[in-house]
Amino acid sequence: MISAEIQQTKQRFGIIGNAPGLIRAITRALQIAPIDLAVLITGESGAGKEFFPQIIHANSSRKHGKYIAVNCGAIPEGTIDSELFGHEKGAFTGALSARKGYFEEADGGTIFLDEVGELPLTTQARLLRVLESGEFLKVGSSTVLKTNVRIVAATNLDMVKAVSEGKFREDLYYRLSTIHIEIPPLRERAEDILLLFRKFSTDFAERYRMPVIQLTDDARNVLLNYRWPGNVRQLKNITEQISIFETNRDVDGATLQNYLPQYNIEKLPARTVSNEHEPSFFEKERKMLYKTLFEMQKELADLHAKIEELTQKEKQIESTYPTTVQPVAVAKSMALTPITPTVPVHVATINRATPIENTVGEVIPNEPEYIEEQPTTLEDTEKETIKKALQRNHGKRKKTAEELKISERTLYRKIKEYNLE
Repeated sequence: MISAEIQQTKQRFGIIGNAPGLIRAITRALQIAPIDLAVLITGESGAGKEFFPQIIHANSSRKHGKYIAVNCGAIPEGTIDSELFGHEKGAFTGALSARKGYFEEADGGTIFLDEVGELPLTTQARLLRVLESGEFLKVGSSTVLKTNVRIVAATNLDMVKAVSEGKFREDLYYRLSTIHIEIPPLRERAEDILLLFRKFSTDFAERYRMPVIQLTDDARNVLLNYRWPGNVRQLKNITEQISIFETNRDVDGATLQNYLPQYNIEKLPARTVSNEHEPSFFEKERKMLYKTLFEMQKELADLHAKIEELTQKEKQIESTYPTTVQPVAVAKSMALTPITPTVPVHVATINRATPIENTVGEVIPNEPEYIEEQPTTLEDTEKETIKKALQRNHGKRKKTAEELKISERTLYRKIKEYNLE
C-alpha cells in the first residue's frame, strides 16, 4: 500500500509508476531529506535521477534556500573550478572581473552535482574539502571562504570500479555515499512501462493536437520485452516519434519495432547479460559521432592555419609597401601608358592595325593619333589604372584585384576613395 505522502510527492514532481524499486527510492529520499547529510544517487542514464535531489531539497530545512543544479559533465575541465568555486579578477585569461561560484551562490541551500563522476581529480580534492569543512578557495585567491550547502550528487557510473581504476577519489566517494539512493532502470519496472507510455502519448496528443496513440496486444508485448537501454528518456523519445510520424493511431508490434534499435538483439528475457566485447548500438553510434567531430575539428584547425598564413603574408606586403597600390600594379599602369623622351606626356602613338592589348610597352610610329591626356601624379595614375582595370573586367572586383595583384579589401578602399562606384 502506497502512503498518501508518497502519492503526493509523485504528483508534485510528475513521477509516474508504482514499481517497488521506485517506491523504495522515493521513500528513502523522504526519510533522509530532513537529515543534513550528503547524498549520492546512482542509476543508469535516463532513469530519472534528477527528480530526487528536488524531493530532498523540498522536504528539508533548506527548502527556502537556493537550489542549484550543475551538470559536471557539460563543463570543460579548464573552467570547472571557476564555475564551482568562482575566481578573482585576472586569475586567468578572460577573467575581467571577480565572479562568484555555485558553492558561494548556493550558501544556505542545496547544490545538485549531476554526473559527479566526470569531475577531474583536482576538482574532486576541492570538493572533498567543502564536504569536510565547508571551506574553499576561489581560483586565483588565497583567501579561505566558507559555505553552508548540502551536496546531493548523482552519477550513472559504477563508482566502485571508478575508484579501483583511480578515476575517482576513494575518500570522496565514501563522503558522498554516506546516504545512497539507487534508482532502478526501466527494464526492472515492467509494470510501469505501459503507464509511462500512456502518459507520454496523452501529453504529446495534447501538444500536437492529434488523436492519442493506441497499442495492440502484440505492441504491448514488444514494449514489455524490450531492454530499454535509454530507460524512461528513451521511452518518452520513442513515444513522441510515433505520435508525430504514424498516421494510423493504432500501432501494432511490427510498426513499433521499427522505432526500437536492435529490438531482436536487446529483447528480454533471451538476452539478460550483455557481451562486454561486443559494442552496443549506442556505443557504435557514439564512436562514429566522436570520429566525425574529431575530423571536423582537424579540418577547422587546418583552415584556421591557412587563414592565419594568408593574413600574415598580407600584413608583410602592406608593411613593406605602405603606399596605396602594390609596385606590380604601378609598373603595369606605367606599361599601359608608355612615355618616351621624344613624345609629350599627353601624346602617345599606337599602331591602329594592332589591338591595344598587344602593344604594351611598344611605340610604333604609324598613323599617330592623339588620345586623352594621361595623369601626371601618382594618385591620378593609380585612379586611372583602377578605372581601366574595372572596365576591362566589366566591374568584377575580384578579377580586377587579381589583375592588379592587390587584395580585394585594398581595391574596395580605393574604389571608395576615388569615387569609382
